[in-house]
Amino acid sequence: MGMQPPKEPDLDAAMDPRAARLKTVEQCEILAENAFKGGDRQLAKDCRKRAVQLRAERHGAKTEVEKECLEAIYALEEVRSEANGRTTKAARTWQAIKRHGIIPTVERVVARPQVSEGFKALEEMGLKRYAFEAVVLRHPDMFSPEAVEISRQRLGEGKL
Repeated sequence: MGMQPPKEPDLDAAMDPRAARLKTVEQCEILAENAFKGGDRQLAKDCRKRAVQLRAERHGAKTEVEKECLEAIYALEEVRSEANGRTTKAARTWQAIKRHGIIPTVERVVARPQVSEGFKALEEMGLKRYAFEAVVLRHPDMFSPEAVEISRQRLGEGKL
């Protein structure tokens, strides 16, 4: 039947040093592609993770929670781009951030009664760590009690 999603990565596992020292998104993409072609799926994954980090840093987050929110958006864009076979942006999310700010946008997305498509896409790829709900649980003091409770319900009690 369908393929099983990859297991959620160990958050404490060290990133491959070859990926960790990359300085540009372009370098990450090149090494990821070469690693994938060479059969080193873990290095390819680490390169994509590094690209997400670099994009978030480049965006200019002022706090750790903002950086993690941006990483969540960029991770979703990576997942959607891979699934669609072309670059796919989270246009509505970026518009909301422009209008309301990063933290209020995350709050609004999490507080919706239905689980977001982004959450589902990240979950299917075994990347729930990048879901807004996971960010909320890592920084509960930055979000409303309602957003924290909804996040707990969606992710269970496990910390991500």
